[in-house]
Amino acid sequence: MQIPSMKALVTPEEWQLRRDLAACYRLVALYGMSDLVFTHISAKLPASVTGGEEHFLINPYGLLFDEITASSLVKVDMACNTLHDTPFPVNPAGFNIHSAVHAARPDVTCVLHTHTRAGVAVSAQKAGVLPISQQSTFVLASLAYHDYEGVAFRPDEGPRLQADLGQANFLMLRNHGLLTCGATIADAFLAMYTFESACRIQVDALAGQQGMDSLAPVNPAILHGVAEAMRVQTGGLGGAFVWPTMLRRLDRLDASYQD
Repeated sequence: MQIPSMKALVTPEEWQLRRDLAACYRLVALYGMSDLVFTHISAKLPASVTGGEEHFLINPYGLLFDEITASSLVKVDMACNTLHDTPFPVNPAGFNIHSAVHAARPDVTCVLHTHTRAGVAVSAQKAGVLPISQQSTFVLASLAYHDYEGVAFRPDEGPRLQADLGQANFLMLRNHGLLTCGATIADAFLAMYTFESACRIQVDALAGQQGMDSLAPVNPAILHGVAEAMRVQTGGLGGAFVWPTMLRRLDRLDASYQD
């Protein structure tokens, strides 16, 4: 596709956010976490760029995640109104969940939502995420649940979702999928990679078992020190610790996300 470059039309800060968000879309596709065109990743522009207005970047509706570039991302306001000339449509209904999270959590820059097979499978299990893997312990340290209310296009669901999320960074949408939020795009991606891994491990561990009683749970005392363990494991950098390696991988495979 011939997509006109936005680089000369936006600030350097917005351009960098666009490149990182486009990279995140490509990585979600690369790691098998996309669902055709039916989920979204949003990123909030810094107040220094917007003059204090609430502006966000989101995917152009109808493009596959592995087609998204920095220039194709669409800038919208909290009501998902497009704020610049673009040939691409957006999906206001798909932004409902994201806008609810952004409105309630000023600390969050990026909201990442998926409909993966493993994520939906675990979201349909009454016990939710089980403490049966190292990956699950990282998730359980900051996990919340939100009950299914149908396809999430009704604004009145927002306050209930906000109340359920609270200050958690992992949200399991019952019978629906997974959501992570982070102070950076890198943080939200690493959280989702971990969330998805925990769910895949759980589905595999339960396969062929006689029930959850046959699994070996992690000692509950270990869960209390997980946040510190994660900080140590990433050198205090969180998602920024792995993000450069992810960008190098994308650059080797297809660097067009930067355009």
